Order: sequence, then structure tokens, then C-alpha cells
Amino acid sequence: MPAKKKPAASPKRRVANSKAKKETAQAISQLRCIIDPHTNISVYDMGLISELMVGMGFVSLTFRPTSPFCPLAMQLAMNIKRSMHDLDGVKKVRVTVVGHYQEDNINQALQRN
Repeated sequence: MPAKKKPAASPKRRVANSKAKKETAQAISQLRCIIDPHTNISVYDMGLISELMVGMGFVSLTFRPTSPFCPLAMQLAMNIKRSMHDLDGVKKVRVTVVGHYQEDNINQALQRN
């Protein structure tokens, strides 16, 4: 039995997908500017960013520091949040830190700022 063809995306959906891809690419570009000073590699390229969602003036992501005791976790998380706010059209940013012994305190500070 021949496989069913997937219907072509409507022009409106293609524009929305194109815009989402562009916004995600811009977010990734910003994340590549946040450098872990111990490794001199970006937090994105180190694989420390997951669950990145971008769209409609909102950015949400999860940041996992390189170590549960990383002394720069708060600073890096704040830098990540600031860099996402710098994106055109972004009004709200949610950065969630996981895998750090101070994640609750860091996440509370991120919500306040």
C-alpha cells in the first residue's frame, strides 16, 4: 500500500514556521555569546541549554551548570536571561536552573529579576 502524502503546509503556517526558526536561530546566536570562563566554550555549545522555546515575545529554556557546585551558576544564569531579553520583541524570559545544589535560590532570584 503506498504511503500517504503529507499535506503541504499552508502559506500562513510556512511564514509562522519561518519566523519561529529565525527567532530560535537568534536565541541560539545570543546563547553562543555566553562563555563559560573555565572552559572558554559557550553554554550552548557545551550542551548546557535544553528545552529552548522561542515565540510570541517569550523565551523559555533550562540551564544545567557543568557541576552541581559550579561557583558561576548564578552569574551565568543571569547573563543568559539578560541576553534573551536583548532579542527583538522578547518581553518575557524564563530561565530554569537544574542540577545545582542552589537551584531553588537561583531560580527564585531569576524570577525576581
